Amino acid sequence: MLEVRTHTCGELRSDHEGQTVVVQGWAHAVRDRGGLAFLVLRDRHGMIQITIDERCSDAVRSLAKQIRLEYVVQARGVVSRRAEGAINEAMATGQIEIVAEELEILGRTEPLPFAIHEHGSDAKEDVRLKHRYLDLRRPALQHNLMVRHRASQAARRALDELGFVEIETPILTRATPEGARDYLVPSRVHPGQWYALPQSPQLFKQILMVAGMDRYFQICRCFRDEDLRVDRQPEFSQIDVELSFATQPLVRGIAEAVIRTIWRDVLGEEIAEIPILTYAEAISRYGVDAPDRRFGMELVDLTPVLADSAFVPIRRALDDQGIVKGFVVRSGAGDTSRRVLDAYTELVRSYGLGGLLWGKVSAEGVSGPLAKATDDTGRPALLAAAGAEPGDLLLVAAGADKPVHTGLGRLRVHVARERSLIGEGFAFCWVVDFPAFEHDEDAGRWFAMHHPFTSPKAEHLPLLTNGDLGEVYADAYDLVCNGLEIGGGSIRIHDPQVQQQVFSALGIEADEQREKFGFLLDALSHGAPPHGGLALGLDRLIMLLTGAPSIRDVIAFPKTTSAQDLMSEAPSPIPAAQLEELHVQNTRGSA
Repeated sequence: MLEVRTHTCGELRSDHEGQTVVVQGWAHAVRDRGGLAFLVLRDRHGMIQITIDERCSDAVRSLAKQIRLEYVVQARGVVSRRAEGAINEAMATGQIEIVAEELEILGRTEPLPFAIHEHGSDAKEDVRLKHRYLDLRRPALQHNLMVRHRASQAARRALDELGFVEIETPILTRATPEGARDYLVPSRVHPGQWYALPQSPQLFKQILMVAGMDRYFQICRCFRDEDLRVDRQPEFSQIDVELSFATQPLVRGIAEAVIRTIWRDVLGEEIAEIPILTYAEAISRYGVDAPDRRFGMELVDLTPVLADSAFVPIRRALDDQGIVKGFVVRSGAGDTSRRVLDAYTELVRSYGLGGLLWGKVSAEGVSGPLAKATDDTGRPALLAAAGAEPGDLLLVAAGADKPVHTGLGRLRVHVARERSLIGEGFAFCWVVDFPAFEHDEDAGRWFAMHHPFTSPKAEHLPLLTNGDLGEVYADAYDLVCNGLEIGGGSIRIHDPQVQQQVFSALGIEADEQREKFGFLLDALSHGAPPHGGLALGLDRLIMLLTGAPSIRDVIAFPKTTSAQDLMSEAPSPIPAAQLEELHVQNTRGSA
């Protein structure tokens, strides 16, 4: 018979000795030693040992023999202090046990597809995702979800204290171009028309500022139909923040207040002052705009010292207005094999580079392809510029600006991970002064680097109509930690004429502006205050707080890299009758 539990499995201590208690949970371990049996019960609060010995009734001892791993069990008994030699320091409840007076099996299980234990599972991820209800029983994943809860509550408290109001925005909205493909939902009552799931609440939060709500936030779901990776999901959560009369320093200060509260409440850690890098500085030093600053190996510009090089790869790059950059791997000359160097070369090729130049530095000079980059006279200047010493490995790339920076930036992190050079802790930084626009050579047009509602810097507004869009900087900012972009935002455009100028610069003509953004332009024309905000990626925050290797380990029901939910088997075919009701034709056949 089900009883009301008196305690969770993780809360009992020596102070409870002598008390009769009722606990319930899953059988985490079962050990039968003849006349003596031990049952470890587990719930999300912890574990407790139930002892079945000669003090227990025959009925209890008989029932104990039926219990298998992951059975749901209720136990009534007396808390007893363990003998000195039986204390288990690995368990928070390890100084006591419950001597069973009554046992009851509340639920049984089919054979398990994989073992459930504290330190993970040897099962493949697709098996664990298929049986997510079992995977989530693991203490490690339950811990991650508890951290997520605590972080969410900390963010809410911090924003509430700063005067923000939590407001929900629509999930079913209209499609607007925001950088990724939309997930679309057909309308049954409006044949041929579609809703879109929001990539972000961007337009609605701006309209809330026009509406006078002053300070808004929500922990919202966002949807983007894009290629997935370890830190990306088709649906994800962000802490979304917007405020009126905003300046960039004000928004950054609010974001830091939220982050500091989360880190303090969850980890008990204080965050030091967060440095600010310009976009140009981040790219120059680290190759990417989300730099991992926990280790060195910064990129060095070698273009000046190799300006006269006749070595073909370098000469060709410089003649094409390219650059030469590299970084030093300390003491890497002796233990980096040719096979490893070939793998480095393949990695940078995936980012558009033709290859990788490397040199192993010794007291006698440089070996490898870089030996051909200079003669004996110029080699000391090259090594001095790179900061390379005997025993070091110098990795160099020559080519156009973007592939050189991206290739070396990704290689830098790869080498650091491979050689265990990445330090502990959290290295935050702000990245500011982004280009407002980037040109797509294939499409032959400009695109917004963030989104088209980001305000250009005030001094660059004239360039929208009579200048080079490549020279326009955005009043935008990203918050980065350990090489992950964990937040980003901007000061928004509140002047409808400026918004129309930006749309025009992006090739969005007046009719299309009205069709896709008419409600925003109308709102901005009715007394819009200057406003701005940012969004913090909740899933990525939890990855950092827990040290989880994948975003799927911090989401209760994640999807695979092919955007499938293996447990519920979504996406799935839809019956033809239902498609007909939605006025949708399935050209691939229906269920």
